[in-house]
Amino acid sequence: MPEHAFRTLLIDHEVSDAVIEHKLVRGVTLTGSPNAGRAVAQRAAKVLKKTVLELGSNDAYLVLANANIKKAVQLCVQGRTYNAGQTCVAAKRFIVEEPVYEEFRDAYLAEMEKLNFGDPTHSDTKMGPMAREDLRDGLHEQVRKSIENGATCSLGGEIPEDKGYFYPPTILENVVPGQPAYDDELFGPVAALIKVKDVAEAMRVANDSIYGLGGGIFSADEEEAVRLARDEFDTGMVNINGYNLAKPNLPFGGVKQSGYGREHGGFGMLEFVNVKSVMVSES
Repeated sequence: MPEHAFRTLLIDHEVSDAVIEHKLVRGVTLTGSPNAGRAVAQRAAKVLKKTVLELGSNDAYLVLANANIKKAVQLCVQGRTYNAGQTCVAAKRFIVEEPVYEEFRDAYLAEMEKLNFGDPTHSDTKMGPMAREDLRDGLHEQVRKSIENGATCSLGGEIPEDKGYFYPPTILENVVPGQPAYDDELFGPVAALIKVKDVAEAMRVANDSIYGLGGGIFSADEEEAVRLARDEFDTGMVNINGYNLAKPNLPFGGVKQSGYGREHGGFGMLEFVNVKSVMVSES
């Protein structure tokens, strides 16, 4: 690539507004919160600049009655605690059919209990700290308000006294609308377990969110899981019997308040090129 074709600017909010308005800037993309997305999109809209927004999420992972529970537990633990739960496509809500709920819950709790947290430079540490103190304290406040509104804390839920911005692996049950664990994004290692009676209710609960970035379905019936993902799951990306982060060859992005537009893959490349038509007539 030519020199300076890609540049990193360490700038504050006021300077970024000026960058958006600069005549040489033709497009803007943001990874951040819905509030930040609104601010950037409004600023760009005033000067008619295209935007791509990758915002918050509350990704639902469905564990159906015919799922491989051992595999589902392993990947759901990984999906919730990777990077201490601080990733936009972390698995956050675990919606489990009633016939296998207790089996999944008990195995999930046992695996989460095994995760020690501490200095991430130590080889035996399974989970590191959160990025900032305010983020850790805000997550704890969401947990506290969820419990005040009827959720049950089955594991964790207390700020440790250790030095550092740590938060323990935490499991909330009896999660219902009106609780932050159901309604909002919990950006940290806090899992919300939700029991449903059947697949129809599982899909309804999964879609009952202002967000729609990622999600997943665990089922032995792969064909039906793909149908649910394609036809019923109102989200941007769906994993079937697995958990994946972004893949450079696949479009990455969401719907609803998780933003719009796509990164990665062919769709992502087309977001920031000018699709130009040249029509030649006979001279």
